[in-house]
Amino acid sequence: NIPNEIGQLSRLTLLALNGNYLSGTIPGTIFNISSLFFFTVSQNHLHGNIPADVGYTFPNLETFAGGVNSFTGTIPESLSNASRLEILDFAENGLTGTLPKNIGRLPLLKRLNFDDNRLGTGKAGDLNFLASLVNCTALKVLGLSDNSFGGELPSTIANLSTQLTSLTLGGNGIHGSVPIGIRNLVNLTFLGLEENNLSGFVPHTIGMLRLLNGLDLNGNNFSGVIPSSIGNLTRLTRLQMEENNFEGSIPANLGKCQSLLMLNLSHNMLNGTIPRQVLTLSSLSIYLDLSHNALIGSVPVEVGKLVNLAQLDLSENKLSGMIPSSLGSCIGLEWIHLQGNFFEGNIPSTMRYLRGLQDIDLSCNNFSGKIPEFLGEFKVLEHLNLSYNDFSGKLPMNGIFKNAT
Repeated sequence: NIPNEIGQLSRLTLLALNGNYLSGTIPGTIFNISSLFFFTVSQNHLHGNIPADVGYTFPNLETFAGGVNSFTGTIPESLSNASRLEILDFAENGLTGTLPKNIGRLPLLKRLNFDDNRLGTGKAGDLNFLASLVNCTALKVLGLSDNSFGGELPSTIANLSTQLTSLTLGGNGIHGSVPIGIRNLVNLTFLGLEENNLSGFVPHTIGMLRLLNGLDLNGNNFSGVIPSSIGNLTRLTRLQMEENNFEGSIPANLGKCQSLLMLNLSHNMLNGTIPRQVLTLSSLSIYLDLSHNALIGSVPVEVGKLVNLAQLDLSENKLSGMIPSSLGSCIGLEWIHLQGNFFEGNIPSTMRYLRGLQDIDLSCNNFSGKIPEFLGEFKVLEHLNLSYNDFSGKLPMNGIFKNAT
């Protein structure tokens, strides 16, 4: 526990106890240290409430952090009086209620993070406090994801500080549309709106957030087409748009996002062919997931340019034709899923060069010919599904086939 005697350090200005194994509660004696300007107890095993008078007791407080603990109760209203506060971070706790309505009286606030708590009621008006944050002109980080906020995303979000670099609102119950004024947040590098009930079109103005390197819109009810303006976000390394109702074709403009490491457009209603421009994104190294759509046509030969890609998922579409031999150039592949399409012909012999494959699913297609012997030579292959095709001949006897029942 934090000892009660700590309250005897009456001239203490900085108290950093983060990253330990402390348990118990914050002792009341700490209020004897009115000189504190830096206080962090993050990453411990503390519980109980945040002291109600904290904002009155520490008039010089600049940093107040207790993330990754088990604090419960509400956020003290008194924090609105800590006018010098720059960092307020209690992410990953069990706090309830909402943010103080006067939280906007903190003009120096740079980081406000309450990700992963139990804030909100799930009802309309939960996010009305965002209007008061307009006065926090120095705000750079606003974290409110994985809570219970409901209601609509207010248009006042467009008036937040232009210094804002990270905005996380995912994992709530927010509905309605994304305000077109989101374009005003020109310094955003990360925008997380995933796992909500947002609907309507994604505004084309999102393409004006040219500093974005992460955009998470997955797990909502967005509809309409994917804005081609996303191609203007050339710094994107992560684009998550899966599990929505997007339709139309995949914008060829995504090929301009030359920094992408991961792209997920799965579980939508996308149609048309796979743009060749997307397959020229040699930056893709984590995954490309276009599964569970209605894509047609063959896989362009440009797929061979994905030399750094680890996971490729084109399953459950309406793709057809033969697998291009250029796939053998994707030597970084560990995982390939092509099941549930209309592919035909032989498994290309060039796949013998993909020695790092651990998971292959080619089931439910029209592949034919003999199952290649080289599949039995893949030493790290753990999962292989070739069912529901038109293969013939003998099975290989080595490798993953050796112990098959």
